[in-house]
Amino acid sequence: MVSIGHATLGDTGVTVLYAGPQGAVASVDVRGGGPGTRETDLLEPHNTVERVHAIVLSGGSAFGLAAADGAMRELATRDIGFPVFGEGRPGPRVPIIPAAVIFDLIVGEVHYPTASDGAAALRAALSDAAFAPLLEVSGTVGAGTGATAGRLRGGFGSASVTAHAPSHNYQVTAYMVANPAGEVVDAETGELFGARAYERATGESLEALDPEAYAAVPDPKQSKLNTTIGVVVTDAPVTKAQAKRLALTAHDGIARAVRPAHSPLDGDTIFALSAPPADATAAAPAAAAGVDTPTMMALGVAAADAVEAAIVDAVVHAAPGFGLATYATLPKRA
Repeated sequence: MVSIGHATLGDTGVTVLYAGPQGAVASVDVRGGGPGTRETDLLEPHNTVERVHAIVLSGGSAFGLAAADGAMRELATRDIGFPVFGEGRPGPRVPIIPAAVIFDLIVGEVHYPTASDGAAALRAALSDAAFAPLLEVSGTVGAGTGATAGRLRGGFGSASVTAHAPSHNYQVTAYMVANPAGEVVDAETGELFGARAYERATGESLEALDPEAYAAVPDPKQSKLNTTIGVVVTDAPVTKAQAKRLALTAHDGIARAVRPAHSPLDGDTIFALSAPPADATAAAPAAAAGVDTPTMMALGVAAADAVEAAIVDAVVHAAPGFGLATYATLPKRA
């Protein structure tokens, strides 16, 4: 299980997903041509460290990577991290906290999230000591505060999908910061590209925008420097290599919900986590057992669907502000 915390700073922000003192098996896949990231090389399957203690998602472009420093120091004060001299032996612990950022400097004033903001978001995640289900907050919060999605205001969104494997059903949940340079709306029909995935995941129907009203919305971006970033979390016991495959497949959800996706000026990045059980102790965890190929295929399908739906969730719940058009306030198709 993971817990989540946001620091919402008016025109930018930070979101932290905390994976508990044991950490979670993790990997990452970067598809955008202009990424802003930290500790992604560490997550390659051939490298040594398998588990992360948290993931930081932030606004502020490359400046926002500083938020991970604060989250890291906050965990270090609690003696949570990788035991550099071995489990059970005295010595420092180094929290493993990869991060990714979005370009949101065109919204509001130029405002950079700091280490203090990262620490605040981490404390918000830690406040849920029982690891209860994540608070369902979508839209203009955390790292999604200054996000734009094509001509609309973007945001932070989540969606859960069940992976129906032959021998067991697993859950896959996506937490996405929707800030793409590409469009999320079909200009001809007014429909969100990912509307069907959102409806399957949530059971809620979405109205299409009026195409003429949408066509009249000016593009707010002076620059096409954007980015869609996020995390997919599963309770399946995948290995680090399988987490890499899950992150890779999850990008299909961006490609369905955003057109064009993975552009040279996006920094599209998705982390994949295999979360420990909710009742896990701080003891050193055993290596992940891994899942079979049919199960991995089902997880990949669910990850792509969850990412697609989470991007829509972010867009439909975005709040008005900074002169940006929103899905909620634009006229709908008759």
